[in-house]
Amino acid sequence: MAKILKAQVFNPNEVIDYADGGVISKEFIHTANGSVTLFSFDEGQKLSEHSAPFDAVVSVIDGEPEIVIDGKAHHPKAGEAIIIPAGHPHSVNAPKRFKMMLTMVRG
Repeated sequence: MAKILKAQVFNPNEVIDYADGGVISKEFIHTANGSVTLFSFDEGQKLSEHSAPFDAVVSVIDGEPEIVIDGKAHHPKAGEAIIIPAGHPHSVNAPKRFKMMLTMVRG
């Protein structure tokens, strides 16, 4: 795993690895106004339905997750992103392994 340094170019796909049967998260920005976290999900892993009090942007780095928002399934691919609105129930599923960057912004 590569280290993330401020004011340096990095490749998010190289900064986080996969773990057999697991989910890995690596938060690299955390302030009172929001956070940025890299995640990797092995096939079959998931985050159960929950909601957050602020908007979240999921940017897919590798693979294709299933992101369910308000009961509707979305399948963004690597290079695509989706905004999860504040207060809306959502879950994240890994039909196959994938990586994502989650950016949360407190309003």
